[in-house]
Amino acid sequence: MPLTSYNPATGEAIGEIPITSVKEINQQVQTAKDSLAKWREYSLSQRAECLKKAGQALVDGAEFFGDILSQEVGKPLKSGIGEVNSCGQNMANKVDTLLAALQPVVHRAEHVETTVTYEPAGVVAVISPWNFPMSMPQWMVIPALMAGNCVILKPSEETPLTAQHYVDTLNRFLPDGVLQIAQGGDEQGKALVSEDINLLVFTGSRAVGVDIMQANAYRLLPMILELGGKDPLIVMADADIEQAAQFAVNNSVENAGQMCIATERVFIHEDIADTFEQRVTEIAAEIKVGPWNEKDVQMGPMINVNQKKRVVQQINDALKQGATMLSGEAELPGAYLAPTVLTGVAHDMAIASEETFGPVVSITRYRDIRDAVRQANDTPYGLGAVVFGGDKETTEAVASQLDAGMIGINKSIFGVGDTPWVGAKQSGYGYHGSPDGARQFAQARVTSRVLR
Repeated sequence: MPLTSYNPATGEAIGEIPITSVKEINQQVQTAKDSLAKWREYSLSQRAECLKKAGQALVDGAEFFGDILSQEVGKPLKSGIGEVNSCGQNMANKVDTLLAALQPVVHRAEHVETTVTYEPAGVVAVISPWNFPMSMPQWMVIPALMAGNCVILKPSEETPLTAQHYVDTLNRFLPDGVLQIAQGGDEQGKALVSEDINLLVFTGSRAVGVDIMQANAYRLLPMILELGGKDPLIVMADADIEQAAQFAVNNSVENAGQMCIATERVFIHEDIADTFEQRVTEIAAEIKVGPWNEKDVQMGPMINVNQKKRVVQQINDALKQGATMLSGEAELPGAYLAPTVLTGVAHDMAIASEETFGPVVSITRYRDIRDAVRQANDTPYGLGAVVFGGDKETTEAVASQLDAGMIGINKSIFGVGDTPWVGAKQSGYGYHGSPDGARQFAQARVTSRVLR
């Protein structure tokens, strides 16, 4: 039985792909093991050259790939093409930073020299989500390949076509067996993780991450896990209201709110709350929702009806418990959900504690900044956090108290250059980006020798 990909904007099938059987996955792992020696013979520079060629191929096919991506996820065509172009155009810079990070490091003292090399870990299983079906695999696959590993990618069953095109494109420039793809759902994911692999790299929900760790604790399988977030935004009384309102809406509804770094909780000082909420409502109402190929669409549907139902349930529960809807419309057809603005959200509501993953601006008023910080930190998640404020010293002080791996001050959490993509608490286990992040995809080897 094939795996069918559906367009969430229409509910129509857009393509089918064979499901990888559990037996085939076992064979893929053996193929990867057999291919390790061949790929390891490639120098770092040679691996980088292969991947740079693949990056250019992605750019060359961006419109074709972007259309497929947009149909599978439901995001506007401009965003889909932009995701592909970003992967392709950034490939060269990414592999150059990895090349530098994976170079041997030499230490000398008196008559001893020690060299630290970064060797292939072996067979790497990558399990990627559907929300950014090309960016997320690339985020994990490219560092693994550059380190000399052989990779088996298990993409989300929601976006099999995009992942297949991505793997097929890279494989035009890679030796056989170095990169393979396992298509399917939970059965295939569990089968791959249970195989004799050397490293697991996973991006997905905290609950699945916990299950994976528990199932593999007995064999101490090395893992790199990114497990979502419940990112807060604190808006202080002296903040630029327009800038804060624009960020609150845009970062809550981008990709229909289906991002691990989406703003899921907004804490607004009560002195400016009325003005802020009015502006947020106006901005949200201006967002055009529609299918991937409609002109000027800014937000598409959610990935499927079940995900929409989950978000609507959180919204309805919050309304029953006293929250107020300032903007939004749940009764849209299919998987569509309008950008929704809620105020009066209390800390004990599900929408304030459970990951929403939907286009909701969830607002809580505060009087004492210490209370806002306490509520912002009262979560098992700690991926990102943002603070908007006027006084630099005070805003910096608030930011320093937040339990998050990445913090933005009057801006998003994105850093400059090759900085870590890292979560605190239960939002991450290991991390991506930076030289140290790159080296987690390799086995460090320390060799010491006497100098004559």
